[in-house]
Amino acid sequence: MAKKKTTGPGAPESVAAQTPWGGRFEEVPDEIMQQFGASLPFDQRLCDEDIFGSLAHAAMLASQGILTEDEFQLIEDGLQSIQVDIDEGVFAWDITDEDVHMAIESALVGRIGEVGKKLHTGRSRNDQVATDLRLAVKAATEILVILIDGLCAVLEQRAAEHKDVIMPGYTHMQKAQPVLLADHLGAYVAMLQRDALRMELAYDAADMNVLGSGALAGTSHPIDRDLTTELLGFREVGENTLDGVSDRDFVLDLLYACSVCQMHLSRLSEELILWSTEEFGFVTFSDATSTGSSIMPQKKNPDFAELIRGKTGRVYGNLLALLTTMKGLPLAYNKDMQEDKEPFFDSVDTVLDSLNVMLSIMESITFHTDIMRKAAGGGFMVATDLADYLVGKGMAFRDAHEVVGKLVLKCEREGKTLQQLGAKDYAKICDLFEPDVLDWVDIEKSVARRHRDA
Repeated sequence: MAKKKTTGPGAPESVAAQTPWGGRFEEVPDEIMQQFGASLPFDQRLCDEDIFGSLAHAAMLASQGILTEDEFQLIEDGLQSIQVDIDEGVFAWDITDEDVHMAIESALVGRIGEVGKKLHTGRSRNDQVATDLRLAVKAATEILVILIDGLCAVLEQRAAEHKDVIMPGYTHMQKAQPVLLADHLGAYVAMLQRDALRMELAYDAADMNVLGSGALAGTSHPIDRDLTTELLGFREVGENTLDGVSDRDFVLDLLYACSVCQMHLSRLSEELILWSTEEFGFVTFSDATSTGSSIMPQKKNPDFAELIRGKTGRVYGNLLALLTTMKGLPLAYNKDMQEDKEPFFDSVDTVLDSLNVMLSIMESITFHTDIMRKAAGGGFMVATDLADYLVGKGMAFRDAHEVVGKLVLKCEREGKTLQQLGAKDYAKICDLFEPDVLDWVDIEKSVARRHRDA
């Protein structure tokens, strides 16, 4: 595609008038270049943060005498009117504005005139976008933590409803030892609480004011970074200006936290999917959290849990994408870093959706506790209890392990369970077994022995 004509008859307005950087250019990028370089289609989501940051910056400029009170009032009124239009969905976004910062600045100049051009005094788009992104990460983590806490509350509620329900515990997907359903659900609460902690650490990493870093070397204007720190609600000022514009660790921290959280949701989804099969029969998904088949009338599919599991890959991919983008960048800002926003938005959106969906699933799922309890009776799951019994009689654990292994082999050959053996059968295997051994193969008593402090 031919480049736009910028001189001679029929030429459009000057390059400087078309771009914020056009003073030393005689030509502007052609349409395909503009589309390739534009971030507005996705970074317009930062509009609230951009206006918030600009209002704080303008207030600081006024406090320092860089703007007059009248100029500040014009800028403040103009930015607030833009915010209203955005909130009402009537703001006109134009791809030629390149990014959200220029879209808002262009609109501001269009509304209040030349005074609007003074807003950018003492800042660069480099520190502007870094500030916007830090504000967005902080806001996202707050929402994520609220939803994680909500899901934890539902899991704890369902655990309380079934606090005495016994089910099989598994290792290697083989029956291992009897456990409480409440403890199984509690394991996911523990995972999610760690996720919330990771989110909060990402919040802390983002909670630094980099506005005033300029393009990379600060500014010669007498700005007050402590004031913008206070106005924007940041914890502290970022002292190193090169790091201020080139750091995206805080985004990576959040993407990592999102990845681990999505992984935990995927693990829970996988178990619920397995438990809903006829082979397990431990749970039934509600109609509202299931779908059917277009050809098989009998089907009730856990599609939404499967999608949580499936979307984990894209969240992982977003983390790897940004890690790869950042891995070879020299200081300070590079255009590559424009690629930070789509992974951030997508991961946050995906995890937020997954948390909401899982919350609905856990609120409405039915646990078939009788089937769980029956399943806990198979698989020789009190074998470890029997080994512990022999240890209590003075036998070394490795020897006790061998004795009980032979006992299990005997039961398998005879088609019996450990509960079907009598005291005399145990005594024939090992003379340390006494009649009280029958208490040690009782499933309820087995669970109670390991929950003495519960």
